[in-house]
Amino acid sequence: MEGARGLMAEAIYALRSSPRLMIGVSIFSFYVMLAMIGPLLYPVDPRKPIFEHLQPPSPQHPLGTDVLGRDVFAQLIHGTYYSLKIGFMAAVIASILGIVIGGVGGYFGGVIDDLLTLITNIFLCVPTIALLVILAAYFRVRSEWIVILLLGITTWPSMARSIRSQILSLKVREFVDTAKLCGMSSLKILFREVLPNMLAYIVMYFILNIAIAIVSEAGLSAIGLGPTGIISLGMILRWAIVWEAVRYGAWWWFIPPGLSITLISLSLLMINDALDKLYNPRARTTR
Repeated sequence: MEGARGLMAEAIYALRSSPRLMIGVSIFSFYVMLAMIGPLLYPVDPRKPIFEHLQPPSPQHPLGTDVLGRDVFAQLIHGTYYSLKIGFMAAVIASILGIVIGGVGGYFGGVIDDLLTLITNIFLCVPTIALLVILAAYFRVRSEWIVILLLGITTWPSMARSIRSQILSLKVREFVDTAKLCGMSSLKILFREVLPNMLAYIVMYFILNIAIAIVSEAGLSAIGLGPTGIISLGMILRWAIVWEAVRYGAWWWFIPPGLSITLISLSLLMINDALDKLYNPRARTTR
């Protein structure tokens, strides 16, 4: 209980001491609430045509309708949910891979480190977007979980390299020697002693991975290689491109999803930057 109170107090202090963090958290929280509560407050089927084509925003349809007569605001709500879900789950996969590969390689060194570093460098040398396009094009039907897996396995290398460099510094500290003297195994030292000291760093990279995954999914969807069978923010943009929303002047169709992707990514980058400023002594001294 005291630990939870301490974390809560630290979080409140961080929000008060960093306006940038407060703004980022506020924007991101708004979209999370929109995705979670929106379907309850606005129970409109985003796929059901209402036979009012390309209608501008009105009290009945806050963001108007698309060329098929579907409610754009309902699409935005569901698209936000699936974009956030894809971004979060892809970041989980990327973070697990980055922590395990970077942590094991950095701590154990030797042949293991050489092999894992080689794999990491191979992934880093391949353009991520090109690899995503090739892999996504291989699947004719792409569920959200296939896209999540593709994004997760292509965004971990930079985190693995950063984790490895941090591990190389931490594993020579005195608390590691003390743990060895106590008879702890190498894996226990790595996951119970070393990695917890990098928690703030890992959280920042996790947040960054969410933003990368959301933008990458939007890019794939915009070119027709996103998830099939669901509505994401990128898929709404895809429909607007295919049905020439710009030519029809239907700004309410393409601006809201594009602006939402931008604001969500910006809020996550603001949170990441604010946390870096709070927890990185070098950043505090240079800003």
